[in-house]
Amino acid sequence: MSAPVVIFAVGNPSRGDDALGPECYGQLEKSLKNEILAGDVELIEDFQLQIEHALDLQGRQLALFIDAGAQTPAPYTFRRIAPASGAAHTTHELPPEAVLQVYRQTEGSEPPPSFVLCIRGEQFELGEPLSEAANRHLAAALDLLQRLCRDTALAAWEQVETGAFA
Repeated sequence: MSAPVVIFAVGNPSRGDDALGPECYGQLEKSLKNEILAGDVELIEDFQLQIEHALDLQGRQLALFIDAGAQTPAPYTFRRIAPASGAAHTTHELPPEAVLQVYRQTEGSEPPPSFVLCIRGEQFELGEPLSEAANRHLAAALDLLQRLCRDTALAAWEQVETGAFA
């Protein structure tokens, strides 16, 4: 049986602030184990999204995709997404909306309600560590993630998106 919520954390730990997804994964994994929420949330880490990730959406009530963004407003954006065709050059790199579209096409049904948490990054150079700004943005994003993982009701996540989450 699958956990009701799946969280995908994507990024390259070798490319500066692109490591925000994997860093978020590591810290969230520790937190979930400490709070005994691991059965409610499954974490998946990868360098990039691929069509195979559509299979990880089966049996879920909610999905969240975490990634770094260069032009994202600080500290992050959180928004609901819908299935859409991706503009990737290969089948090995897809935006989250395209993963949802693959699910729709392969399963013949709608994917679970899905959201993107895009954390602002500043520096994406090969071999660089996380920037100071990215570390601050990560801390804010982790605070949000803690609240989301404690209340996995769709209505609560929609309130976060609209800014009405207390």
